[in-house]
Amino acid sequence: MRFGIFYEHQLPRPWGEGAEHKLFKDALDQVELADRIGIDNAWEVEHHFLEEYSHSSAPEVFLAACSQRTKRIRLGHGITLMPPGYNHPARVAERIATLDLVSDGRVEFGTGESASLAELGGYGVPVDKKREMWLEATEQCANMLAMDPYPGFQGKFFSMPARNIVPKPLQKPHPPLWVACSNRETIKLAAKLGIGALTFAFVDPAEARHWVDDYYRIIREECTPIGHAVNANIAMVTGFSLHESEAEARRRGQDGFRFFTFGLAHHYGVGIHTPGRTSIWAQFEKARETMEDTIGRGIGTPAQLREHLRGFHEAGVDQVVFIQQGGRNRHEHICEALELFADDVMPEFKEREAEREKSKAERLAPFIEQAMARKTWMRQLADDEIPTITALGRTVAERAPPQPAAAAAG
Repeated sequence: MRFGIFYEHQLPRPWGEGAEHKLFKDALDQVELADRIGIDNAWEVEHHFLEEYSHSSAPEVFLAACSQRTKRIRLGHGITLMPPGYNHPARVAERIATLDLVSDGRVEFGTGESASLAELGGYGVPVDKKREMWLEATEQCANMLAMDPYPGFQGKFFSMPARNIVPKPLQKPHPPLWVACSNRETIKLAAKLGIGALTFAFVDPAEARHWVDDYYRIIREECTPIGHAVNANIAMVTGFSLHESEAEARRRGQDGFRFFTFGLAHHYGVGIHTPGRTSIWAQFEKARETMEDTIGRGIGTPAQLREHLRGFHEAGVDQVVFIQQGGRNRHEHICEALELFADDVMPEFKEREAEREKSKAERLAPFIEQAMARKTWMRQLADDEIPTITALGRTVAERAPPQPAAAAAG
């Protein structure tokens, strides 16, 4: 099983001078440490206007910084908001390709649509159209990354003429595609489209087995890829705070994980928010004691975490992603927990990982071949079909009215 770390860049109020600067610098140090100790993936969200819960509005910048401080850890957009109101698909393709180049081919391309009215309303994305927008933009972005040139597109939500999107990514035909999944139905959709399921629902290992079984059954039987390759993987998130003492693990990490779930509910479920004024942390402090215990959800001793992870491993989960940076969790505690995990827990799950991945690839190969055969490919233009582009200066000159002979002579 593989392991990842996950960043929202949470920053509860009140905000002191330099707090955001420290937040980002600490996160960079944590990713560098994760790379050094053998964590497989670092995932970074894209969110807008979600005060306290997520100050991560430009993940491509943070991940590019990570790429220059690390050597092997894979860098995941978890996720990029795909409806064109947020990001034009061509701009997404350009950023993904550039990050893949500067990271030496380490990008995981997660996609999604958001379910927060702060974001949807802020960018004018219609709630009832966001899934369709995600589908259209994700498929075309994959085409842009893989095709030379991109033939152009007249769609329902965006259109553009034929252009060659440059640069192209190092990973061919494009980095692995993922989608954010918050429920079992989205996981099924991910499988149908042949993309990884980055699951943000907090499920126990017993429930995870049903989700995994659904996902891989559909990969084998119903998959028609949205991209130019199949990425058959399922990742699930869990809390994370580790210490030899259960009480200390709880003291260090329980409030952070509780605040994560509280902030999620505030911005996505039940909250009423006044931009620039609401203090989610103040509301959380009033509700803290009514929230459920987190022991057994990735928070506890090495033995407790090992047992928790064995359940996911036995369920067939490919990657477990830790929510280690939540609420007011302290940087030094996060680093200590990651090092303890690498020393005392991770080796058990890494022993046969290469063998597991090889066996899985061989087992799925015929089904992926069948899935690729079902795909309807965007037609590549023949050379004589590629439209030319006349430079603006020439266009203006050719459209200018002819000068009278006398004026021209003068």
